[in-house]
Amino acid sequence: MAGKRIVVTGATGNVGTSVVRQLADDPRVGSVLGLARRVPDWSPPKTDWAAIDLGEGDDLVAHFRGADAVVHLAWRFMPARDPALTWRTNVLGSVGVFEAVARAGVPALVHSSSVGAYSPGPKDRAVDESWPTHGWPEAAYCREKAYLERTLDTFEQQYPQVRVARMRPAFLFKQEAASEQRRLFGGRFAPGQLARPELLPYFPDIPGLRVQTLHTDDAARAFCTAALGEARGPFNLAAEPPLDAKVLGELFHSRAVPLPRRAARSALAAAYGLHLVPASPQLFDAVLRLPLMDCTRAHDELGWRPEYTAVEAVEELLHGLREGSGMETAPLAGSRVG
Repeated sequence: MAGKRIVVTGATGNVGTSVVRQLADDPRVGSVLGLARRVPDWSPPKTDWAAIDLGEGDDLVAHFRGADAVVHLAWRFMPARDPALTWRTNVLGSVGVFEAVARAGVPALVHSSSVGAYSPGPKDRAVDESWPTHGWPEAAYCREKAYLERTLDTFEQQYPQVRVARMRPAFLFKQEAASEQRRLFGGRFAPGQLARPELLPYFPDIPGLRVQTLHTDDAARAFCTAALGEARGPFNLAAEPPLDAKVLGELFHSRAVPLPRRAARSALAAAYGLHLVPASPQLFDAVLRLPLMDCTRAHDELGWRPEYTAVEAVEELLHGLREGSGMETAPLAGSRVG
């Protein structure tokens, strides 16, 4: 019997490359179709590629027809200064994906939501998937993720025959994505060699700076399990321990020093205003308000547990930054600066 046919949007990015690699190695999968704006040189087994730009409204039905599941990962983070552009790709493009899934008769949709979809929440306890998903409205990333949660609410009512799984991962790191993440959040010319413990004797202890992370490969295992199984509904995905100034200070061999939230935000806002960094102060505001997530549902229903700790995921990121690590895809192209 032929294996399953899985289509992956955003297949050349941080999560997409891990998902495609794991699907290609899975004996239950007969073929993978990776969709991306630029077809890569990378050629994993059982995988074909097609160039698709969600921001341009490219037709997806022909690509989806006959698929057993669509894993929707495509997302445009930048330019943060042009929210109309990111909205067109991320929201309108995702709506086009959902509609094409229904029109093509695909039985399963796995959508990459995010911890960023959650409304502000506690830092001293973890919340489950019932926590409100209204995002932090001032940050475009959170606003867009939250809007798509509402869109999927309607989609599931209109198309109950489609099994929908919503994956809500924490911040995702792997070595091969380090150069991309440096460009997205530190700027194209930020030297990766600065990511060395000996260069950071003090670590800023900012009120609210307590977040969760996850190795991208661990997240990909959950996505693939959802695509190939029968799970539906939302799933929180994160590794232990939560990262705060104490944990990060130990990682960097640095001493945590209190820094008022207002001072940190003002410095970031000034750098953003001078076009020195691409990440907006509104995203910083959102990070300080994100709740911690309880992943019991993913443990119980997906049989999923991360293989990497949160600290190990960050260590991979730091190593990748220093080495200029990357992959043979346009989003993950490696580059060493400094």
